[in-house]
Amino acid sequence: MSETALAETRNPLGYKPIGKLLKTFAWPAIISFLINSVYNIVDQIFIGQGVGYLGNAATTISFPIMTILISFAALVGTGGSAYAALKLGEKKEEEAQRALNNGFILSIIISGIMMAACFLFLDPMLQAFGATADSMPYAKEYSTVILLGTPFNVVSIVLSNMARTDGSPNLSMYSILIGAILNTILDPLYIFVFHWGVTGAAIATITSQAISTVILSVYFAKSGKSMRFEKKYMKLHGRTCKMILTLGISSFITQIVACITQIVMNNSLVFYGNQAGVGGDIALSAMGIVMKIAMILAAACIGIGIGAQPILGFNRGAGQPKRIKKTFVMAAWISTVVVIAAWLICQLFPEAILSLFGDAEPNFTVFAVKCMRVYLGGIFCAGFQIVSTSYFQATGQPFKATILSMLRQLLLLIPLVLILPLYFGLDGILYAGPVADVGSAVIVAIFVIREMKKLNTWIRQTDDPSIDTSAAAA
Repeated sequence: MSETALAETRNPLGYKPIGKLLKTFAWPAIISFLINSVYNIVDQIFIGQGVGYLGNAATTISFPIMTILISFAALVGTGGSAYAALKLGEKKEEEAQRALNNGFILSIIISGIMMAACFLFLDPMLQAFGATADSMPYAKEYSTVILLGTPFNVVSIVLSNMARTDGSPNLSMYSILIGAILNTILDPLYIFVFHWGVTGAAIATITSQAISTVILSVYFAKSGKSMRFEKKYMKLHGRTCKMILTLGISSFITQIVACITQIVMNNSLVFYGNQAGVGGDIALSAMGIVMKIAMILAAACIGIGIGAQPILGFNRGAGQPKRIKKTFVMAAWISTVVVIAAWLICQLFPEAILSLFGDAEPNFTVFAVKCMRVYLGGIFCAGFQIVSTSYFQATGQPFKATILSMLRQLLLLIPLVLILPLYFGLDGILYAGPVADVGSAVIVAIFVIREMKKLNTWIRQTDDPSIDTSAAAA
């Protein structure tokens, strides 16, 4: 399909300049993911100031539960978004409509099941996640409230992804921004004025998620561009659900693997932290904060990757390999520059960053600074890895996306966290981070080089109409 023909379509993803499209879609996604990360950081800051390091340890222990919930939201949200983008590119708007509505119903069903299951096994889960006698009451208090907001958490993530694909990235951003502002206002009110402690922080979080859900639901009910809530499409359709879950599986696995990593990390920190004399709860609290900061570093790259997905998916469906390659290369370069800049700030000014979380315990500050410098030592090479996973997902290659999703954490980081402390003690856990980052970067680069060769072949064949393009496009 020619550029002129694409310009006549209603969707700008097929004809507008890639740079402008990335700016339009990536900025709101970046801000959305940064705000999402700030949710947890804000909680940590106010809990650290108002409750202390045990409160922060409790949120670290509870975080795997939130990750489990997010994993199912990502399964439906990114899968539904990728499938809808492909169908919009193929001009099959009815299928895109069904993707939205089936994704919405799936998110409600899944959130109900997950909330019930987590409540049923809450105590043993928290114990498995590293809770100690001192931190367990705080962890249970925080987790109980967070679980009550499960439907809002899951549905808001799903609809946020779908809004970007529907051509409304700003709405996705504003819905989360409004929730984050509310969370920032309510946190100090509930913690310092009402003295509700970690319960107050959790209430602030789920209230904010509820507001985001309402905003996005109203949009799809009344003013969606290509997709809207319609009763006739809400009946679960087997093939649609299968495609949503298939395309979303890499994001799901990424989050599940992150959860497993958190569990292994928490227990290792408690064990080796007590052995090293730092203290298990202090080691847990410090690493929890550093990992949340790492989430902020990664959030910009995830936002760029997610912002690029509708462009990649649409042009894949429309058969435009030049636009696919240009989108990927531009997104990869931008994410690399961003993450290197953020990495430098963490390496040069760790004390200033960590001072936001309170410094009542000198051991906490000393270990947290060491955590930030060593554990995040290799995160400078994470930018293009994150965008590469988004690329394979958006272009209908779920198997490759799944492999890359598992690579850093499941195949490298977890074994390293288990093995290196046997030789280096608590420091071994810190060394595992940069080794996993650099190792996974090399492997991802191999995947990307092979993919770029295929894209170049497809481009040459597209430029020569006498050559069959089906093999290259496959």
